[in-house]
Amino acid sequence: MERAALFGDGREAPMAAGDVGELLVPYMPTIRVPKTGDRVYKTECAFSYDSPDSEGGLYVCMTTFLGFGREHVERHYRKTGQCVYLHLKRHIKEKVTGASGGALPKRRNTKLFLELESNGDLNNDDYEYEDEAKLVIFPDHYEIPLPNIEELPALVTIACDAVLSSKSPYRKQDPDSWEEEPQVSKHANSLVQMDNGVRIPPSGWKCSKCDLRENLWLNLTDGSVLCGKWFFDGSGGNGHALEHYKEMGYPLAVKLGTITPDGADVYSFDEEEAVLDPHIAKHLAHFGIDMLQMQVTENDLRDNDIKPRISEWEMIQESGMKLKPMYGPGYTGMKNVSNSCYISTIMQAIFSIPEFQRAYVGNLPRIFDYSPLDPTQDFNTQMAKLGHGLLSGQYSKPPTKSELIEQVMKDEHKPQHNGISPRMFKAFVSKGHPEFSSNRQQDAQEFFLHLINLIERNRIGSENPSDVFRFLVEERIQCCQSRKVRYTERVDYLMQLPVPMEAATNKDELIAYELKRREAETARRPPPEVVRARIPFSSCLQAFSEPENVEDFWSSALQAKSAGVKTSRFASFPDYLVVQIKKFTFGLDWIPKKLDVSIDMPDLLDISHLRATGLQPGEEELPDIVPPIIIPDDPKGTACHHEDLYLPTILHHNSPDIDESSVMQLAEMGFPLEACRKAVYYTGNMGAEVAFNWIIAHMEEPDFAEPLTIPGYGGAAFPGAGGPRAVGLDNQPPEEMVAIIASMGFQRNVAFQALRATNNNLEHALDWIFSHPELEEENETASEAMDMENHVNANILAESDPEGPRIKDGSGRYELFGFISHMGTSTMSGHYVCHLKKEGRWVIYNDLKVCASEQPPRELGYIYFYRRIPS
Repeated sequence: MERAALFGDGREAPMAAGDVGELLVPYMPTIRVPKTGDRVYKTECAFSYDSPDSEGGLYVCMTTFLGFGREHVERHYRKTGQCVYLHLKRHIKEKVTGASGGALPKRRNTKLFLELESNGDLNNDDYEYEDEAKLVIFPDHYEIPLPNIEELPALVTIACDAVLSSKSPYRKQDPDSWEEEPQVSKHANSLVQMDNGVRIPPSGWKCSKCDLRENLWLNLTDGSVLCGKWFFDGSGGNGHALEHYKEMGYPLAVKLGTITPDGADVYSFDEEEAVLDPHIAKHLAHFGIDMLQMQVTENDLRDNDIKPRISEWEMIQESGMKLKPMYGPGYTGMKNVSNSCYISTIMQAIFSIPEFQRAYVGNLPRIFDYSPLDPTQDFNTQMAKLGHGLLSGQYSKPPTKSELIEQVMKDEHKPQHNGISPRMFKAFVSKGHPEFSSNRQQDAQEFFLHLINLIERNRIGSENPSDVFRFLVEERIQCCQSRKVRYTERVDYLMQLPVPMEAATNKDELIAYELKRREAETARRPPPEVVRARIPFSSCLQAFSEPENVEDFWSSALQAKSAGVKTSRFASFPDYLVVQIKKFTFGLDWIPKKLDVSIDMPDLLDISHLRATGLQPGEEELPDIVPPIIIPDDPKGTACHHEDLYLPTILHHNSPDIDESSVMQLAEMGFPLEACRKAVYYTGNMGAEVAFNWIIAHMEEPDFAEPLTIPGYGGAAFPGAGGPRAVGLDNQPPEEMVAIIASMGFQRNVAFQALRATNNNLEHALDWIFSHPELEEENETASEAMDMENHVNANILAESDPEGPRIKDGSGRYELFGFISHMGTSTMSGHYVCHLKKEGRWVIYNDLKVCASEQPPRELGYIYFYRRIPS
């Protein structure tokens, strides 16, 4: 039988219909038709950011439905033995010109059948797209062009059609939590806009057919501003926008108040759903709206009479300046997919650190070779893929000289495919997280801690790049009455600096501004230019170091409640110091708000004076006695003072009493009552805001809503081990519990075995030890196992406790190399931008745009990254 193969020179040998069917017979058992729930990755490689747009196209395995670029498909074939792949390629061609020299009239392109993200305009006057699909059989690369209905077996045709018509794999599969991502509207590319002179003001909107001033929609065809009714967000109105569509047939409208530099809420009356408009900036500019100067307002964006605070957006994004684009390794942008800028900015900063580059990009071949059969579900594979995408320069190539000349001559840009889309990465790292898995804006600081948690749980051998952030905090608590003290240590990954508003150096200006703002609000005039509070950095550092009161402190010296104060110091200094400015707080309505402040953050930072000193001469320690605890099973509420079992106190808080007012505040926000009780308990009654942060960090845990039980008395939890940043190392039993059992005279390896056998339940672990006396005879063997385990976790500096957390230490002098800024009024809205110092100059990373920075706004940052200055 003569088999057809595509040769390097493009020649193709003929193949009879029977030969095609015969060729596929041995592979028929491996060709599957996608079922409901199968994810088909036809737009992105599992190991790289290659797509059908790439030079080599994309190969989709017809068994697993995973996509692979040309560089990685051979690896998948060798690893799995799967031979049949659907090869997808999108071609960009210049349009054929007519006799007059202009492009031929536009017509519907029937050669487009791939639903791909594109940075270019599908209706560009000079270029057009054409999609190509064919079956490829490995290892000989036999190719069968599609469609080929007459020659292919029916099953193969059905399978290929199903793959080509499959929906995005990133849609949520759970119907109860379906949050379908909007699709590009079929009207977006061909929308006609009237030149009727309509210009939309930045505020003061009102429905043109009634007096409603909320839930207003701007029709993108004629510029009519009308109220809504039956829209996807469920808001009310008189339905005038829908009536206008039925009367005139103008399909697309944008919701006023949702327009930001990041996009806007667009609705299609014809398609009856929320849609995406890739040309929204151009469509809004037609009516005089500049997206860079718009900002989401609070309370679901309905306050149409508040003038946007333009200055913050302009200053942080360096708008109005001619910024030089940067290309090459380390200068790759990231597309903003469903408010993913909080992820993109963190990852840009993370992969500018050499330890992360070595761990993931340096180990890329080994990680890829040992990845599971589904690499889309492996954390280290996705980290290595993202790191390579950002650092290789493969997705950040400058335009050629001919392309630049063409752009200048025609004032047109050929569709570019620079930058990467973090969609696959976001889908994996946010899986199961109620906030990060949504399409809403999130807090970059919370994602940073979430990422650290994932890194800790997915270490690459003995190497753990997150060690560069880890440090020990020494907390000193003093009983004000007895003057006795207790020192404890905890692990942390960032320094949170409070913002003392009372330290503002321009108080008179702030008072005058507030008076003018209120007057303008009363008179419904545009507000005055914003005056931002200027806070000295030294005041923030002073506020961090000052003692704070400990509410409901139980003094073991007095055996009663007393007043207590707590101070925090650094027991070690990390290689890289992450500093968060605590700009976000809560209003009376529990909506997060941002303090609009300017802080003179230093380029060089010295916090050596914050080094912990430990127990000082003349200080007397508080006795290691726990407060009275109510046994949950005791109907009489009998207090127990641990007379029969002595457990040393190593808690990071000092009272088991729960502040019910904080519990109720959290419960009113919709969180489970038991989760609220645990949050308040584990944060030591430090208030609802601190407890709220604990809830956010623990919502994905399976026992999140389980009832609170007191540790040591049947409780599955343990204070200190479940705190907001007490991240377990390799899912081992908490070191605090191991230390308690070891202090009773048992071997550490026995403690490990007991805790693992009882799911880290302290009381049950003790019972387990007493019921397994044969363990004493196995100590030698178990000790050898522990030695091996300790050898695996041996990446600890000599300065740190070899049995404690891995800690790096050094001097407390640092230099600034990056910061992340937030624009907007709360973490629930707005946009993030990252500035990084590379090769001696500052660079701004604003989604796909990577440019040399002219005026980096250091004073407006939210999260700052410092590296230690070598001694």
